Amino acid sequence: MSTTEPLETMVEPWDDFAASPSLLRSLPAAAPIVPKNSIAGRALTAVVAIMTFLGSLTIGAAMLVVNAASNWQSDVGREVTIQVRPAPGRNVEADVRNAVEIARAAAGIADVRAYTKEESQRLVEPWLGAGLALDDLPIPRLIVVKLGAGARPDFASLRQALAARVPTASIDDHRRWIDSMRTMAGTAAAAGVAVLALVLVATVLSVTFATRGTIETNRPIVEVLHYVGATDNFVAGQFQRHFLLLGFKGGAIGGGAAILLFGFVEAANGWLVGTPAGDEIAGLFGNFSIGISGYLAIVLQIFFMALVTAFASRHTVNRTLATID
Repeated sequence: MSTTEPLETMVEPWDDFAASPSLLRSLPAAAPIVPKNSIAGRALTAVVAIMTFLGSLTIGAAMLVVNAASNWQSDVGREVTIQVRPAPGRNVEADVRNAVEIARAAAGIADVRAYTKEESQRLVEPWLGAGLALDDLPIPRLIVVKLGAGARPDFASLRQALAARVPTASIDDHRRWIDSMRTMAGTAAAAGVAVLALVLVATVLSVTFATRGTIETNRPIVEVLHYVGATDNFVAGQFQRHFLLLGFKGGAIGGGAAILLFGFVEAANGWLVGTPAGDEIAGLFGNFSIGISGYLAIVLQIFFMALVTAFASRHTVNRTLATID
């Protein structure tokens, strides 16, 4: 038998194999093109987990601030304050009674409560100190006016009526505070979006470097597959599937840790209800809960991070395959 016969018998099947990339898919693979358990894969999983955790914390913190600001606006917007200042030659108690009568007669007012002299003095104790004789100080008297649900009183008419009967009275509708809280909430939301954008950029860069490293490690295999007829979509799909699983695993770890953290903090806040610390937290953040929408946002972020990881790896593989002649 001539020496050419074995070569022909070897070349012809190889040509058929190269001409039919579908044969590549039908053959059982002894090992995946991209190793499942590698140091680079574990490192990328850790990076995605950290990025997802930081992104989830950012989402939760932004939602807490926005919800707290919304609650503050709702509480402050439902009441106004009338301040009656003592003045020489005027009876401050009579002025307070007149201001209360005028406020109660206004449309859209649900309740009016005047602070006593002792209550007004206690309001300034945190700044002046307790135990001081404050009788000689011209401490203003406060009247809290609560608005009815959905009511919009005519504050201009109320100011005119007060100015006519109680010249030393002034109205504070807390508009400045409401504007400040809106600005704070908008700033918190914008900061959250900026941090999430940075997290996304860091994740894409990490996936890009990890994909390039994996391709370089398996470059001989990728080149052989390319030369025997495997399409770029097939090779890129192998990498995309691999990094999709890594991204989902890392996102689940980071997002799950954030969910557990927020759940623990919410439970701890429930344990502190009725205590001084609990009252302080409730005053600042309400019930200190991100709610169902917050947890749903974290879950959606897990899937989003997995998709970003998969598509970033596919884009990198396609660009690398384009350089292979």
